[in-house]
Amino acid sequence: MAAGATIHTFTVQLADVDRGVYEELALRVAQHPSETTAYLLTRVLAYCLAYEEGIAFGEGISAADEPAVLVRDLTGQVTAWIEVGAPDAERLHHGSKLAGRVAVYTHRDPARLLPQWAGKKIHRADAIPVFSFDPGFIDDAAAALERRNTASLSVTERQLYLELNGTTLTSALHEHALE
Repeated sequence: MAAGATIHTFTVQLADVDRGVYEELALRVAQHPSETTAYLLTRVLAYCLAYEEGIAFGEGISAADEPAVLVRDLTGQVTAWIEVGAPDAERLHHGSKLAGRVAVYTHRDPARLLPQWAGKKIHRADAIPVFSFDPGFIDDAAAALERRNTASLSVTERQLYLELNGTTLTSALHEHALE
């Protein structure tokens, strides 16, 4: 954890009907001083939306050899490499060679983000989904963020229903393909 990091706690009731995942999560998340609230919330949502046994947050935004969220099997092997924001093509290439599954969750405009990867060398680029949310969803959720957070996240037919500290928000989960 970086010096000066702000610790946020999240108690999340997760009901992902699409994947059959129903869990109560107790998360303790360090926000690096240079990390935006939008990035932090996207990181927490990526964790919830990809939740499975062995999932963990990476070492942080300064760790070059780990993604924001990863999944390890019982042997310690990385099975899922989950990036947040706008990772460069080299990170996606590395993650795709290391893990069987790679995904990107972004709080940025995918129309501006996807062309950055066009024509770049990315291993199995056609198998890497990029997920985004409705415009304003992350910003509205960021406005409700506190140090101690209570949330419920329901996912049904790729529609997200988020209640965060009394604020109710909805968004579709949009999937884009790398070209």
